[in-house]
Parts: sequence; C-alpha cells; structure tokens
Amino acid sequence: MRILTTDEVRQAEREAVGRPNMSTLVIMQRAGSAVAQFCLAHFKFDSVCVVCGKGSNGGKGMAAAEALRSAVARISVIVLARDESELSPDAFAMCARLSLPPIWIGDTASFDSEIVRDALAADLVLDAVLGAGFKAPLRGLAQKAVEAINNAFGTVVSLDLPSGLDADLVQESAAGREEVVFAHGIITFVAPRPAHVIGDLTTGPIAVSEIGVQPVAVSNSTGLQVATGQEVGITFPSRRHDAHKGSFGHVLVVAGSLGKAGAAGLAGLAALQAGAGLVTVACPKSIQATVSSFALELMTEGLEETSEGSIALQAMSKLEQLLGGKDAVIVGPGLSQNAETAECIRRLAAKIHQPLVLDADGLNAFDQHYTDLKSSGLGFRVLTPHPGEASRLVGISIKDIQGSRTETARCIARDTGACVVLKGWHTVVAGASGETWVNMSGNPAMAKGGSGDVLSGVIGAALAVREAGESSQEHPPVIVDPIPSKTWVQEIYGTDPNEKLRKLQARQLLRSSQVASAFLKDVAVVAAVHLHGLAGDFARDMLHEQSVLPSRVIKYLPEAFRDCEEQLQQDLFYLQK
Repeated sequence: MRILTTDEVRQAEREAVGRPNMSTLVIMQRAGSAVAQFCLAHFKFDSVCVVCGKGSNGGKGMAAAEALRSAVARISVIVLARDESELSPDAFAMCARLSLPPIWIGDTASFDSEIVRDALAADLVLDAVLGAGFKAPLRGLAQKAVEAINNAFGTVVSLDLPSGLDADLVQESAAGREEVVFAHGIITFVAPRPAHVIGDLTTGPIAVSEIGVQPVAVSNSTGLQVATGQEVGITFPSRRHDAHKGSFGHVLVVAGSLGKAGAAGLAGLAALQAGAGLVTVACPKSIQATVSSFALELMTEGLEETSEGSIALQAMSKLEQLLGGKDAVIVGPGLSQNAETAECIRRLAAKIHQPLVLDADGLNAFDQHYTDLKSSGLGFRVLTPHPGEASRLVGISIKDIQGSRTETARCIARDTGACVVLKGWHTVVAGASGETWVNMSGNPAMAKGGSGDVLSGVIGAALAVREAGESSQEHPPVIVDPIPSKTWVQEIYGTDPNEKLRKLQARQLLRSSQVASAFLKDVAVVAAVHLHGLAGDFARDMLHEQSVLPSRVIKYLPEAFRDCEEQLQQDLFYLQK
C-alpha cells in the first residue's frame, strides 16, 4: 500500500468524487462506518464521546457517532464551534444528519462545564479535532481540546491522525508530547501518510480504510509503500478447486551443519506451513535424520560434508542436480562460516536461475565478495541481512546503517539488482523493481535465534507459488542494466531511424515486462515479511513476549493468513495490530 502525502490523498478524493454514486458525503459516511468497525473490533466500551473540529475530519467524527449509535448505551458529540455557521460545508452537511443534538463549544472556558466533563468521561473518546491537513502551531480551542482528550480516562482513538501532528512530517515519537493527542489506536482513510509509518505514533493498532477511493492513479512522491494484508492477498489468493501440490511450488532449502540442524528444520517447516507444495532440505548427511524429524512432510537429501560437519565442495554436483524442477531456493540457514562451505555457496549461487533467497551464512559467504552478489543475467534474488550482516557486506558501521535504513537497503538493491530485506524494527524491503516498502508487523518477542530462518522459509514459499502447468524455468531474469543510449542503439542496429525505434521499443517492452515480473516477486517478498511479523504478533499476544520461540511463530502463521483474509473482506488494512 503506497504512502501518500496529504495533498495526494486530497487529489485522490477529488478524483473519486467525480465517479458515479460518490460524493464527499458518501466518503464521510464510509469513513464513519470504518471507524465504528475498527473500534468495535479492538476496544470494549458502553459510552462514546466524539470531539469534532470544524472541518472534514469533524464531519467524519459525526458520521462515526451515527454509525456507533446502535452499539452503545450513551453517545455524545462535542463540536468545537459556536454553531453550524462555523462549520465547513461538508461538516455542516454531516451535522444536519445527526440524530442527536451536539454540544457546541465556542470558547475554552466551556470545557469546564458539567455537560462537557460528563461527555468526556465516556469509555471511548474519538479524536476528530484536526485531520491530516493540520500544520503547526496548535492554538485556541484545538489546543484546549487536545489537553482535554489527554486528560480523559477512556480509550482514545484518533481519526486520520492524532490531533496536533503534521501528517507529512516525520517525528521520532509522539509519545509524551503535551500538544499531541495520545491515541490508543488510529484509523486513517484512503492511504497512510508518512507519519503513520515512520512517526511511532502509538503502541496500539493502526488501520487504513480506502473507503472506496482507491488512489491508484495519483503520484507517490514519498517513493515508499507500507506492507499490509493487500500484498498477502495478491501473493496468496484463494486456492483453485483443481489445484495440486505443483501449483504451489517446490522449495529447495540448502541449510544446516553439525550443531545447527534446527536452522535447516525451521526454514523447511516454515516453507511448508506458508503453503509450499513440496519442500526438500539439502543438508550434511550427519544431520539428515535430525532435520527429517522436524516434520513428516519434509523431504531431505544428505550431502557430502567437511570435517567440521558443514557442506563440502564435493556436494556441488548433487546440489546442481537438486536444482532441477525447483521453483525457489533458500540458501544459508545454519550453514556455518567454514571457508570450503562458503566457496561452495558462491559457486552454487552462480548457477541458480530460480528465485533465490540468501540468508544468514548464505550472505556471510559473500563477505569480501560483495560484487559477486550482482544478479544480472540470473534469476530473482532476495538478500535478507540484519544490520550486522549488512555492515559486513557493504563495509559501513551498524550505527550508520541504523541511522539510514531505507537508503542503505536501496543502495544494496541498486548495487546487486536484488530485492533486499533489511531486517529489524520496521523491516525495510528495497525491491528489485525499484519500489521500497516498510513493514510494521513484528515485535521484540521475535528477537531470538531462528527467527530469520523462519522468515527465509516463508519467503521461499511465497516465491514458489505458481499457476498449474507453469515451468519454474520460465521465470524471466531480472534486468538491472539501464535502457541503452542512442549511441549504443546506433552501433548495434545501424542508422535507420525506423529500425532503431522499433528495436528500442521492443527492448523497452521486454524491460517493462521484466520489471513487472520483478515487482510481483517483490510483492511476494513483502507479503512474506508481513505474514512473518503478524504471526509473531499473534504469538506474543497469546503467549508472552519473553516466551515466544520461532517454532511457535510458525504455528501462528494460519492466524496471520486468516487475519489478512479478513482485512481484504473488510477493506480495513492494518499497518500494525
């Protein structure tokens, strides 16, 4: 889901209003219904107070009040205006539809009245004071309203954005700031703004409802997207009735070493649980039986090993044979940093034309061999470094990487032509297509050895999905070279302008199809990252953040899938839960 600026969202709304059966009033009513749905899904309450400003966000608050009337025993609507004449046209129209009289507040002293104090004592307080169009400073009635909301004892849900924040500016945190509403949950509309994703606005749920606007045609000046259930729905649609195991791909996992059989098992099991039709784990012979014990459904292949119990160079011939018929390959979990094994990994990677996930020791094998990661002419590649691995690969400090996570991921993606998953809090996915996503699912409970192995398995399963009958060899390579210059075209195709144009157009069309193919694979990676984090969130909520094991995260993948399906059905997409 694209992250848009406030002006871009307004443009999308204006364009939507021009469509049949769509108006600003319809947009407000849909927003109100989404607010009610969001609040009823997450919070318990018998009374509601909606604090509304004079503009369109206030109108959405009034629509939410109407949508919640049948669900609560008591509801109040406070409007920060002397009367209807001070409202914007949209808010005025919505106010006229209210079935209960609002409480008008024309000056700051009115907040001390008994009727206002009683209203603000509600179980749920909806902050509809200022929308995403707010620009500092905060003053007057709005400032007093923010103070009153923060002093209320009920649960606070902000519409669009916590009042007092600029949606297009990125603050490190809104917590503890007196001039900003402290929200327990946030629901925004049409598309997320930068502050929703990077602003660390709340520890509670943040959701987006497109309310029928579907802003696909507007520009995206932020150059960023955020991972939601939308990407999961694209990557994992409902299975066809005539589907078979081949429809969901065969994943090859090259992993494990003596003492690290668990990494191989976790990656293979995660790929199975995420939907892969078949999974084969290729590992050193000495740990083959242990890996097989992780799941009856896992297939294993024993490989020649070094004296340290890691994969030996002698295994190359068998590994090349195992590539046949596979739809995605995972290389890295638990392989160790044995020099011979690292050499084997580099040679193997140069022969893989299927989508390839390089994780953990698969990445460590390219320490001092960074340029060998360039994927031109090979298949789609995914690199999944944590900050320490990224630091070793590119030769910059972890502090510098953490200070510029998005740009670091993009730089590695540009250097290698790969899709880069820079793991950590708010994982960044810099795609091979040039698009960039931020993922907000996941939590500190997942900070345990083995979490990355699970993620690599889920990514492998997402990349292996294919239609029945599609050959794994049909995946086109990702082209990372730029469109050729005019001089280059002339040298190759001669001076006939028509011939040059035809050839160039053909190449551009080919590149467009390859970029589109890379984009869909990027989306599959994003879906896997989001699913993995969401499963970790469910595991934390059902267990405890101290006690979540990566193997338990795998068991909560079904809950993550179901949750994403509900998001699609309800048109309510979560940035975080």
